[in-house]
Amino acid sequence: MMTRLIAALCASAALAGCSLAPTYVRPTPPVPTSWPVGDAYLRQSEAALPSVTYRDIFRDARLQALIAQALANNRDLRVAVANIEATRAQYRIQRADLFPQLNATGAYSYRQNSRAGVNTGVNTGGTGTGTGGTGTGGTGTGGTGTGTGGTTVVSGANSTFQAQLGVTAFEIDLFGRVRSLTGAALSRYFAQEAAARATRLTLIGDIASAWLNYAADKSLLTVAEQTAVAARASVRLTDARRRGGVSPRTDVRQAEQILATAEADLAEQRTLLAQDVNALQLLVGAPIDAAQLPAGIEQAAQTIGELPAEIDSGVLLRRPDVVQAEYSLRAYNAEIGAARAALFPRISLTGLVGFASTALRTLFSGDSFNWSVAPNASYPIFRAGAGRANVDYSVAQRDAALATYEQTIQSAFREVSDALARRGTITEQLAANQRFYTAAVDTLNLTNARYRGGIDTYLTSLDAQRQLYSAQRTLVATQLVRATNLVTLYRTLGGDSLLDVTDQGPKPVGQPAP
Repeated sequence: MMTRLIAALCASAALAGCSLAPTYVRPTPPVPTSWPVGDAYLRQSEAALPSVTYRDIFRDARLQALIAQALANNRDLRVAVANIEATRAQYRIQRADLFPQLNATGAYSYRQNSRAGVNTGVNTGGTGTGTGGTGTGGTGTGGTGTGTGGTTVVSGANSTFQAQLGVTAFEIDLFGRVRSLTGAALSRYFAQEAAARATRLTLIGDIASAWLNYAADKSLLTVAEQTAVAARASVRLTDARRRGGVSPRTDVRQAEQILATAEADLAEQRTLLAQDVNALQLLVGAPIDAAQLPAGIEQAAQTIGELPAEIDSGVLLRRPDVVQAEYSLRAYNAEIGAARAALFPRISLTGLVGFASTALRTLFSGDSFNWSVAPNASYPIFRAGAGRANVDYSVAQRDAALATYEQTIQSAFREVSDALARRGTITEQLAANQRFYTAAVDTLNLTNARYRGGIDTYLTSLDAQRQLYSAQRTLVATQLVRATNLVTLYRTLGGDSLLDVTDQGPKPVGQPAP
């Protein structure tokens, strides 16, 4: 009997093979297959982007150490990993509905029975007649008596032992409702894993950008310090010339303006450096060593590598946010199948096998075995259209997820195109700013010599100092733009997004990673 029950359960589970979910076909990306071309863009050929790690792009050992420290300590990444584990558990919970739930129970009961009774008796005396010799005797009647007997108690006791193994209301998934819900849960698990990779990618890019910002502010601090030193010397020189009657007082005041500007910028740069360190510590999630900080943008910018140039727009399909949007689309597509299956009858099965006996020693004997099977079918006859409305709702959610997926790809394409446009022209801009800086240095040297020779006024020298100061700051800003543009390309193209968030990545039970 038990063999028949187990066979029935296995056959029922085997029936759950169909699905009413629409066949998923990846939508065609709504973007061109190639990046934009023109004067503002680099030349690109169509090839797949090879997998790289952040160590291939960010080559400075100090920056690599900060990134590794952040991957271990950053709280946002810890939240992302915890969310992965939560969705993985939800998938396993939903997946368990595909299998029968077996419950083992044991029970013992004891019962005492009691019954009370009353005995009632009736005694009747006899009647006799006597005759005298010459006369007639009298007739007498005996008395009748009634007597009540005592109360009698009848008692009994029994014990029952039971051991059972049963399946309660196991749904036979004929129309794929449970399987569709399981597929949706699996897709959401993969979507959450992609979201964690997006968090990881953003974290690495933010750390690299913050590290470069510190380098640029350090360089600007150096520029302000050098300008302040030169301005103090200029103030002393012009004041000496004023005292000698060679220069007017206006020259001294103009030199003091340059000094005040440099000193104000010096104070501001010190504040920005402190804030840059605070930002890095928040990203890293722990205090950082001053030895891990760069000395200036000139050296730090040279340590940022470039991604391979031969890429096409197909690489966007592996960006974590695009992957997340696609798996969300898959989940909603699977839920359409669950909504459709809810329109059909739902069949469930309850089965029970066990032993019952009045004595423990005979509990598992052949005579004590019993079993039962109770299939059940339910079909919603009237729900006022709620079932079909639920299908329409699932389809609408799928359509919205499709639009979100396509918009995510379009936004990614725009981000990469903007980064490529900047990358295609930044080299020329940096070279022009470098030439401007060189010319400004030479101009200042010439105007100072002419001022000391009495050929030009101090106003000409003052203007040359201002031009050089502006040229230095512009050059630092352009070097920062070039370096952060490489970081942006790394992030927008997906970087090392094929790697898992923990370099190994969790995988659901019984399922391969995508």
